[in-house]
Amino acid sequence: MALRQNALLLLLLTAALAIAGDWSGDVRLDRLWCLPLALLLLGLAYEARIAGRARPRLLLQAPQRWFLGRATPVRFQLSTALARPQSLEIAPTAPPEMSADRSVRTLLVPGRAAASWMLAVTARRLGHYQWPPMQLRLAGVLGLGWWPRSLRPVFALQVVPDILHASERALAVSAGGASAAVRGGAGADTLQLREYRPGDPPRCIDQKASARSGRLISRDFAEDQHLEIMIAVDVGRGSGLGAGDTDRLALYANVAARLAQRAAMLDDQVGLLLYADRPLAAIVPAHGTAAVTRVRSLLAQISVQDRESNPALAALRVRSLVRRRSLVVLLTDLDDASASGELAGAVRLLLPKHLPFIGAVSSERLNALAFGSAADELAVYRALAAQEYRNALARNLAALRALGAPAVLAPPRELDRAVLQAYLGFRQRRRI
Repeated sequence: MALRQNALLLLLLTAALAIAGDWSGDVRLDRLWCLPLALLLLGLAYEARIAGRARPRLLLQAPQRWFLGRATPVRFQLSTALARPQSLEIAPTAPPEMSADRSVRTLLVPGRAAASWMLAVTARRLGHYQWPPMQLRLAGVLGLGWWPRSLRPVFALQVVPDILHASERALAVSAGGASAAVRGGAGADTLQLREYRPGDPPRCIDQKASARSGRLISRDFAEDQHLEIMIAVDVGRGSGLGAGDTDRLALYANVAARLAQRAAMLDDQVGLLLYADRPLAAIVPAHGTAAVTRVRSLLAQISVQDRESNPALAALRVRSLVRRRSLVVLLTDLDDASASGELAGAVRLLLPKHLPFIGAVSSERLNALAFGSAADELAVYRALAAQEYRNALARNLAALRALGAPAVLAPPRELDRAVLQAYLGFRQRRRI
Protein backbone atom coordinates (compact mmCIF):
# COMPACT_ATOMS: atom_id res chain seq x y z
CA MET A 1 0.00 0.00 0.00
CA ALA A 2 1.21 3.51 -0.89
CA LEU A 3 -0.14 6.78 0.49
CA ARG A 4 -1.76 9.39 -1.71
CA GLN A 5 -1.99 13.15 -1.37
CA ASN A 6 -4.91 13.26 1.12
CA ALA A 7 -3.13 10.84 3.45
CA LEU A 8 0.05 12.89 3.30
CA LEU A 9 -1.92 16.04 4.15
CA LEU A 10 -3.45 14.33 7.20
CA LEU A 11 0.00 13.15 8.30
CA LEU A 12 1.33 16.65 7.89
CA LEU A 13 -1.58 18.02 9.93
CA THR A 14 -0.96 15.39 12.61
CA ALA A 15 2.70 16.34 12.87
CA ALA A 16 1.92 20.06 12.96
CA LEU A 17 -0.68 19.64 15.74
CA ALA A 18 1.67 17.43 17.75
CA ILE A 19 4.48 20.01 17.53
CA ALA A 20 2.10 22.87 18.35
CA GLY A 21 0.68 21.03 21.34
CA ASP A 22 4.12 20.19 22.65
CA TRP A 23 5.41 23.76 22.31
CA SER A 24 2.30 25.46 23.65
CA GLY A 25 2.19 23.56 26.92
CA ASP A 26 -1.64 23.65 26.75
CA VAL A 27 -3.15 20.36 27.95
CA ARG A 28 -6.17 20.82 25.67
CA LEU A 29 -3.91 20.92 22.60
CA ASP A 30 -1.63 18.14 23.72
CA ARG A 31 -3.86 15.35 22.29
CA LEU A 32 -5.36 17.21 19.39
CA TRP A 33 -3.03 15.48 16.89
CA CYS A 34 -4.88 12.21 17.55
CA LEU A 35 -7.92 13.46 15.67
CA PRO A 36 -6.40 13.69 12.14
CA LEU A 37 -4.44 10.48 12.76
CA ALA A 38 -7.63 8.68 13.76
CA LEU A 39 -9.36 10.00 10.66
CA LEU A 40 -6.45 8.72 8.54
CA LEU A 41 -6.54 5.25 10.09
CA LEU A 42 -10.30 4.97 9.81
CA GLY A 43 -10.18 6.17 6.21
CA LEU A 44 -7.48 3.65 5.32
CA ALA A 45 -9.49 0.86 6.93
CA TYR A 46 -12.54 1.87 4.91
CA GLU A 47 -10.53 2.02 1.70
CA ALA A 48 -8.98 -1.38 2.43
CA ARG A 49 -12.46 -2.87 2.79
CA ILE A 50 -13.65 -1.33 -0.49
CA ALA A 51 -10.47 -2.46 -2.28
CA GLY A 52 -10.99 -5.99 -0.98
CA ARG A 53 -14.51 -6.03 -2.43
CA ALA A 54 -13.31 -4.76 -5.84
CA ARG A 55 -11.96 -8.16 -6.96
CA PRO A 56 -10.48 -6.89 -10.25
CA ARG A 57 -10.51 -9.30 -13.21
CA LEU A 58 -8.29 -9.13 -16.29
CA LEU A 59 -9.16 -10.73 -19.61
CA LEU A 60 -6.66 -10.89 -22.47
CA GLN A 61 -7.82 -11.32 -26.07
CA ALA A 62 -5.26 -12.21 -28.74
CA PRO A 63 -4.55 -15.02 -31.21
CA GLN A 64 -2.81 -18.06 -29.75
CA ARG A 65 -0.43 -18.35 -32.70
CA TRP A 66 1.82 -15.33 -33.18
CA PHE A 67 4.10 -14.65 -36.13
CA LEU A 68 7.72 -13.97 -35.32
CA GLY A 69 8.73 -10.34 -35.80
CA ARG A 70 5.21 -9.12 -36.62
CA ALA A 71 3.30 -6.72 -34.34
CA THR A 72 0.22 -8.43 -32.90
CA PRO A 73 -2.68 -6.44 -31.40
CA VAL A 74 -3.59 -7.52 -27.87
CA ARG A 75 -6.82 -6.40 -26.23
CA PHE A 76 -7.00 -6.13 -22.43
CA GLN A 77 -10.31 -5.94 -20.56
CA LEU A 78 -10.33 -4.97 -16.91
CA SER A 79 -13.43 -5.07 -14.71
CA THR A 80 -14.26 -4.91 -10.99
CA ALA A 81 -17.11 -6.12 -8.81
CA LEU A 82 -17.88 -2.62 -7.51
CA ALA A 83 -21.04 -0.75 -8.44
CA ARG A 84 -19.16 2.56 -8.43
CA PRO A 85 -16.49 3.67 -10.93
CA GLN A 86 -12.98 2.69 -9.90
CA SER A 87 -9.78 4.54 -10.81
CA LEU A 88 -6.62 2.50 -11.04
CA GLU A 89 -3.12 2.35 -12.51
CA ILE A 90 -1.82 -0.69 -14.33
CA ALA A 91 1.62 -1.59 -15.67
CA PRO A 92 1.20 -3.66 -18.86
CA THR A 93 3.48 -6.68 -19.11
CA ALA A 94 4.54 -9.15 -21.78
CA PRO A 95 6.91 -12.12 -21.85
CA PRO A 96 10.57 -10.99 -21.80
CA GLU A 97 11.00 -12.30 -25.36
CA MET A 98 8.51 -9.73 -26.65
CA SER A 99 8.69 -5.99 -27.14
CA ALA A 100 5.80 -3.77 -26.09
CA ASP A 101 4.99 -0.39 -24.59
CA ARG A 102 5.24 -1.08 -20.85
CA SER A 103 4.44 2.44 -19.65
CA VAL A 104 1.96 2.72 -16.76
CA ARG A 105 -1.64 3.45 -17.77
CA THR A 106 -4.38 5.15 -15.75
CA LEU A 107 -7.88 3.74 -16.25
CA LEU A 108 -11.36 4.55 -15.00
CA VAL A 109 -13.36 1.32 -14.81
CA PRO A 110 -17.15 1.88 -14.90
CA GLY A 111 -19.24 0.25 -12.22
CA ARG A 112 -20.00 -3.40 -13.02
CA ALA A 113 -18.53 -2.91 -16.50
CA ALA A 114 -15.15 -3.29 -18.20
CA ALA A 115 -12.55 -0.84 -19.44
CA SER A 116 -10.43 -1.99 -22.36
CA TRP A 117 -7.34 -0.89 -24.22
CA MET A 118 -5.19 -2.17 -27.07
CA LEU A 119 -1.47 -2.89 -27.02
CA ALA A 120 0.77 -3.82 -29.97
CA VAL A 121 3.20 -6.57 -28.98
CA THR A 122 5.98 -7.96 -31.20
CA ALA A 123 7.39 -11.45 -30.61
CA ARG A 124 11.19 -11.70 -30.92
CA ARG A 125 11.74 -15.39 -30.12
CA LEU A 126 10.19 -18.68 -31.19
CA GLY A 127 8.57 -20.91 -28.59
CA HIS A 128 5.63 -21.37 -26.21
CA TYR A 129 4.91 -18.68 -23.62
CA GLN A 130 2.56 -17.98 -20.71
CA TRP A 131 1.52 -14.39 -20.15
CA PRO A 132 3.19 -13.05 -16.99
CA PRO A 133 1.29 -11.43 -14.08
CA MET A 134 0.34 -7.78 -14.38
CA GLN A 135 0.70 -5.36 -11.47
CA LEU A 136 -1.98 -2.76 -10.75
CA ARG A 137 -3.03 -0.55 -7.88
CA LEU A 138 -6.52 0.63 -6.97
CA ALA A 139 -7.08 4.23 -6.01
CA GLY A 140 -8.76 4.54 -2.63
CA VAL A 141 -12.20 6.14 -2.73
CA LEU A 142 -11.13 8.76 -0.18
CA GLY A 143 -7.89 9.57 -1.95
CA LEU A 144 -5.80 8.20 0.91
CA GLY A 145 -3.96 5.22 -0.52
CA TRP A 146 -3.04 2.99 -3.46
CA TRP A 147 -3.95 -0.69 -2.96
CA PRO A 148 -1.76 -3.07 -5.00
CA ARG A 149 -3.02 -6.18 -6.74
CA SER A 150 -1.40 -8.77 -9.01
CA LEU A 151 -3.43 -10.32 -11.80
CA ARG A 152 -2.33 -13.28 -13.91
CA PRO A 153 -4.28 -13.59 -17.16
CA VAL A 154 -4.77 -17.22 -18.16
CA PHE A 155 -3.32 -17.02 -21.66
CA ALA A 156 -0.83 -19.22 -23.51
CA LEU A 157 0.61 -18.54 -26.94
CA GLN A 158 3.03 -19.99 -29.46
CA VAL A 159 5.36 -17.93 -31.63
CA VAL A 160 5.86 -19.44 -35.09
CA PRO A 161 7.87 -18.27 -38.14
CA ASP A 162 6.36 -15.48 -40.19
CA ILE A 163 4.41 -16.00 -43.42
CA LEU A 164 4.11 -13.94 -46.57
CA HIS A 165 1.71 -11.02 -46.75
CA ALA A 166 -0.78 -10.94 -49.61
CA SER A 167 1.28 -8.32 -51.48
CA GLU A 168 4.42 -10.42 -51.05
CA ARG A 169 2.68 -13.49 -52.44
CA ALA A 170 1.80 -11.56 -55.58
CA LEU A 171 5.37 -10.26 -55.83
CA ALA A 172 6.87 -13.72 -55.44
CA VAL A 173 4.76 -15.05 -58.29
CA SER A 174 5.24 -12.15 -60.68
CA ALA A 175 8.88 -11.35 -60.02
CA GLY A 176 10.70 -14.52 -60.53
CA GLY A 177 9.74 -17.17 -62.95
CA ALA A 178 6.47 -18.69 -61.96
CA SER A 179 5.87 -18.52 -65.70
CA ALA A 180 7.30 -21.26 -67.85
CA ALA A 181 10.78 -20.91 -69.25
CA VAL A 182 11.06 -20.24 -73.00
CA ARG A 183 12.98 -22.76 -75.06
CA GLY A 184 13.70 -22.73 -78.74
CA GLY A 185 13.67 -26.49 -79.10
CA ALA A 186 11.13 -29.18 -78.39
CA GLY A 187 9.11 -28.96 -75.20
CA ALA A 188 5.85 -29.95 -73.62
CA ASP A 189 3.62 -27.17 -75.03
CA THR A 190 3.90 -24.48 -77.66
CA LEU A 191 4.27 -21.13 -75.96
CA GLN A 192 4.26 -18.78 -78.98
CA LEU A 193 5.03 -18.40 -82.69
CA ARG A 194 7.70 -15.94 -83.83
CA GLU A 195 9.87 -15.00 -86.77
CA TYR A 196 12.63 -17.46 -87.63
CA ARG A 197 16.04 -16.52 -86.27
CA PRO A 198 19.30 -17.87 -87.71
CA GLY A 199 20.43 -20.80 -85.62
CA ASP A 200 16.94 -22.12 -84.82
CA PRO A 201 16.95 -25.93 -85.13
CA PRO A 202 14.82 -27.33 -87.98
CA ARG A 203 12.50 -29.13 -85.54
CA CYS A 204 11.25 -25.83 -84.13
CA ILE A 205 10.05 -24.50 -87.52
CA ASP A 206 6.27 -24.54 -87.82
CA GLN A 207 5.62 -25.85 -91.35
CA LYS A 208 1.96 -24.85 -91.57
CA ALA A 209 2.46 -21.32 -90.25
CA SER A 210 5.47 -20.87 -92.55
CA ALA A 211 3.43 -22.03 -95.58
CA ARG A 212 0.55 -19.68 -94.78
CA SER A 213 2.74 -16.63 -94.24
CA GLY A 214 5.27 -17.32 -96.98
CA ARG A 215 8.22 -16.95 -94.56
CA LEU A 216 9.83 -19.11 -91.93
CA ILE A 217 8.02 -19.16 -88.58
CA SER A 218 9.54 -20.76 -85.48
CA ARG A 219 7.88 -22.08 -82.36
CA ASP A 220 8.89 -21.38 -78.75
CA PHE A 221 8.13 -24.18 -76.34
CA ALA A 222 7.31 -23.96 -72.67
CA GLU A 223 9.52 -25.92 -70.33
CA ASP A 224 8.52 -25.74 -66.67
CA GLN A 225 11.14 -25.64 -63.97
CA HIS A 226 10.68 -27.89 -60.97
CA LEU A 227 13.65 -27.23 -58.75
CA GLU A 228 14.82 -28.74 -55.49
CA ILE A 229 15.76 -26.36 -52.69
CA MET A 230 17.42 -27.47 -49.47
CA ILE A 231 17.53 -24.86 -46.70
CA ALA A 232 20.23 -25.51 -44.11
CA VAL A 233 19.84 -23.45 -40.91
CA ASP A 234 22.74 -23.03 -38.50
CA VAL A 235 21.43 -23.41 -34.93
CA GLY A 236 24.86 -23.49 -33.26
CA ARG A 237 26.27 -21.11 -30.68
CA GLY A 238 26.79 -18.30 -33.19
CA SER A 239 23.06 -18.20 -33.99
CA GLY A 240 22.41 -16.76 -30.53
CA LEU A 241 24.18 -13.50 -31.38
CA GLY A 242 22.06 -10.39 -31.72
CA ALA A 243 20.57 -9.38 -35.05
CA GLY A 244 18.69 -6.11 -34.77
CA ASP A 245 16.11 -6.46 -32.00
CA THR A 246 16.22 -10.28 -31.99
CA ASP A 247 18.84 -13.00 -32.41
CA ARG A 248 20.16 -14.57 -35.59
CA LEU A 249 18.32 -17.84 -35.10
CA ALA A 250 14.96 -16.07 -35.10
CA LEU A 251 15.98 -14.19 -38.24
CA TYR A 252 17.12 -17.40 -39.95
CA ALA A 253 13.83 -19.09 -39.04
CA ASN A 254 11.78 -16.29 -40.60
CA VAL A 255 13.88 -16.24 -43.77
CA ALA A 256 13.72 -20.03 -44.12
CA ALA A 257 9.95 -20.19 -43.57
CA ARG A 258 9.19 -17.41 -46.02
CA LEU A 259 11.59 -18.81 -48.62
CA ALA A 260 9.92 -22.22 -48.33
CA GLN A 261 6.52 -20.64 -48.90
CA ARG A 262 7.76 -18.78 -51.98
CA ALA A 263 9.36 -21.91 -53.38
CA ALA A 264 6.13 -23.88 -52.96
CA MET A 265 4.21 -21.12 -54.77
CA LEU A 266 6.58 -21.59 -57.72
CA ASP A 267 6.03 -25.37 -57.59
CA ASP A 268 9.58 -26.08 -56.44
CA GLN A 269 10.42 -28.80 -53.96
CA VAL A 270 11.67 -27.55 -50.61
CA GLY A 271 13.40 -29.29 -47.72
CA LEU A 272 15.06 -28.29 -44.45
CA LEU A 273 18.16 -29.24 -42.48
CA LEU A 274 18.99 -28.05 -38.97
CA TYR A 275 22.57 -28.46 -37.84
CA ALA A 276 25.00 -27.48 -35.11
CA ASP A 277 28.05 -29.65 -34.40
CA ARG A 278 26.17 -32.34 -36.35
CA PRO A 279 22.92 -32.58 -38.34
CA LEU A 280 20.01 -32.44 -35.89
CA ALA A 281 16.89 -32.82 -38.03
CA ALA A 282 16.07 -32.96 -41.72
CA ILE A 283 13.11 -32.91 -44.08
CA VAL A 284 13.52 -34.30 -47.59
CA PRO A 285 12.52 -31.83 -50.35
CA ALA A 286 8.89 -32.17 -51.40
CA HIS A 287 6.18 -30.23 -53.24
CA GLY A 288 3.22 -28.23 -52.06
CA THR A 289 1.61 -26.94 -48.92
CA ALA A 290 2.27 -30.12 -46.97
CA ALA A 291 6.02 -29.63 -47.39
CA VAL A 292 5.79 -26.00 -46.22
CA THR A 293 3.75 -27.10 -43.20
CA ARG A 294 6.40 -29.64 -42.21
CA VAL A 295 9.16 -27.06 -42.64
CA ARG A 296 7.34 -24.48 -40.53
CA SER A 297 6.53 -27.05 -37.84
CA LEU A 298 10.20 -28.01 -37.51
CA LEU A 299 11.35 -24.37 -37.52
CA ALA A 300 8.90 -23.55 -34.72
CA GLN A 301 10.74 -26.01 -32.43
CA ILE A 302 14.32 -24.83 -32.93
CA SER A 303 16.49 -23.28 -30.23
CA VAL A 304 20.10 -22.16 -29.96
CA GLN A 305 22.47 -25.06 -29.27
CA ASP A 306 25.47 -24.41 -27.03
CA ARG A 307 27.88 -26.04 -29.47
CA GLU A 308 30.05 -24.87 -32.34
CA SER A 309 28.63 -25.52 -35.79
CA ASN A 310 30.12 -27.96 -38.28
CA PRO A 311 28.90 -27.06 -41.79
CA ALA A 312 30.95 -29.87 -43.38
CA LEU A 313 28.82 -32.55 -41.69
CA ALA A 314 25.74 -30.62 -42.77
CA ALA A 315 26.98 -30.65 -46.38
CA LEU A 316 27.51 -34.42 -46.23
CA ARG A 317 23.97 -34.84 -44.92
CA VAL A 318 22.61 -32.69 -47.75
CA ARG A 319 24.44 -34.87 -50.28
CA SER A 320 22.77 -37.95 -48.84
CA LEU A 321 19.29 -36.38 -48.89
CA VAL A 322 19.18 -34.89 -52.41
CA ARG A 323 20.26 -36.86 -55.44
CA ARG A 324 19.87 -34.39 -58.26
CA ARG A 325 21.27 -30.89 -58.62
CA SER A 326 19.70 -28.58 -56.04
CA LEU A 327 19.97 -25.12 -54.60
CA VAL A 328 21.40 -25.43 -51.07
CA VAL A 329 20.69 -22.28 -49.05
CA LEU A 330 22.99 -22.04 -46.03
CA LEU A 331 21.80 -19.53 -43.42
CA THR A 332 24.81 -19.02 -41.17
CA ASP A 333 27.33 -16.41 -40.05
CA LEU A 334 30.67 -15.31 -41.49
CA ASP A 335 32.10 -13.62 -38.41
CA ASP A 336 34.67 -16.19 -37.33
CA ALA A 337 37.63 -16.78 -39.63
CA SER A 338 37.86 -20.45 -38.62
CA ALA A 339 34.14 -20.89 -39.19
CA SER A 340 34.44 -19.39 -42.65
CA GLY A 341 37.21 -21.88 -43.41
CA GLU A 342 34.93 -24.76 -42.40
CA LEU A 343 32.19 -23.21 -44.50
CA ALA A 344 34.53 -23.17 -47.49
CA GLY A 345 35.13 -26.89 -46.93
CA ALA A 346 31.37 -27.48 -46.92
CA VAL A 347 31.05 -25.54 -50.17
CA ARG A 348 33.70 -27.74 -51.80
CA LEU A 349 31.74 -30.84 -50.75
CA LEU A 350 28.57 -29.50 -52.40
CA LEU A 351 30.16 -28.24 -55.62
CA PRO A 352 29.88 -28.88 -58.52
CA LYS A 353 26.80 -31.09 -58.30
CA HIS A 354 24.80 -28.65 -56.20
CA LEU A 355 24.67 -24.87 -56.10
CA PRO A 356 25.47 -23.69 -52.54
CA PHE A 357 24.23 -20.21 -51.63
CA ILE A 358 25.19 -18.54 -48.35
CA GLY A 359 22.98 -15.97 -46.64
CA ALA A 360 24.59 -14.12 -43.72
CA VAL A 361 23.66 -11.13 -41.61
CA SER A 362 25.75 -8.03 -40.95
CA SER A 363 25.62 -5.82 -37.87
CA GLU A 364 23.95 -2.43 -38.38
CA ARG A 365 25.52 -1.13 -35.17
CA LEU A 366 29.04 -2.01 -36.31
CA ASN A 367 28.38 -0.42 -39.68
CA ALA A 368 27.38 2.76 -37.89
CA LEU A 369 30.50 2.63 -35.71
CA ALA A 370 32.75 2.09 -38.73
CA PHE A 371 31.55 5.18 -40.55
CA GLY A 372 30.41 7.38 -37.68
CA SER A 373 32.21 10.45 -36.39
CA ALA A 374 34.76 9.89 -33.59
CA ALA A 375 34.69 12.38 -30.72
CA ASP A 376 37.54 10.91 -28.66
CA GLU A 377 40.33 8.34 -28.78
CA LEU A 378 38.08 5.51 -27.62
CA ALA A 379 35.62 6.25 -30.43
CA VAL A 380 38.52 6.18 -32.91
CA TYR A 381 39.59 2.77 -31.63
CA ARG A 382 36.02 1.46 -31.90
CA ALA A 383 35.72 2.77 -35.45
CA LEU A 384 38.99 1.08 -36.47
CA ALA A 385 37.88 -2.20 -34.87
CA ALA A 386 34.52 -2.02 -36.67
CA GLN A 387 36.24 -1.35 -39.99
CA GLU A 388 38.55 -4.33 -39.46
CA TYR A 389 35.52 -6.49 -38.71
CA ARG A 390 33.85 -5.34 -41.94
CA ASN A 391 37.03 -6.05 -43.90
CA ALA A 392 37.19 -9.58 -42.45
CA LEU A 393 33.59 -10.21 -43.49
CA ALA A 394 34.35 -8.92 -46.98
CA ARG A 395 37.33 -11.27 -47.25
CA ASN A 396 35.27 -14.25 -46.12
CA LEU A 397 32.56 -13.34 -48.60
CA ALA A 398 35.04 -12.98 -51.47
CA ALA A 399 36.64 -16.34 -50.63
CA LEU A 400 33.29 -18.12 -50.89
CA ARG A 401 32.43 -16.43 -54.15
CA ALA A 402 35.84 -17.34 -55.56
CA LEU A 403 34.97 -20.99 -54.96
CA GLY A 404 31.83 -20.57 -57.06
CA ALA A 405 29.31 -20.21 -54.23
CA PRO A 406 27.10 -17.10 -54.44
CA ALA A 407 26.76 -15.33 -51.09
CA VAL A 408 24.98 -12.29 -49.71
CA LEU A 409 25.70 -10.27 -46.58
CA ALA A 410 22.82 -8.04 -45.57
CA PRO A 411 21.51 -6.19 -42.49
CA PRO A 412 18.77 -8.00 -40.53
CA ARG A 413 15.92 -6.07 -42.14
CA GLU A 414 17.18 -6.76 -45.66
CA LEU A 415 18.31 -10.39 -45.44
CA ASP A 416 14.92 -11.83 -46.37
CA ARG A 417 14.64 -9.71 -49.52
CA ALA A 418 18.27 -10.38 -50.48
CA VAL A 419 17.80 -14.16 -50.24
CA LEU A 420 14.55 -13.97 -52.22
CA GLN A 421 16.09 -11.91 -55.01
CA ALA A 422 19.02 -14.30 -55.25
CA TYR A 423 16.69 -17.31 -55.44
CA LEU A 424 14.55 -15.71 -58.15
CA GLY A 425 17.70 -14.72 -60.03
CA PHE A 426 18.93 -18.32 -60.01
CA ARG A 427 15.61 -19.44 -61.48
CA GLN A 428 15.60 -16.84 -64.21
CA ARG A 429 19.19 -17.59 -65.22
CA ARG A 430 18.56 -21.32 -64.87
CA ARG A 431 21.64 -21.84 -62.71
CA ILE A 432 20.06 -24.78 -60.89
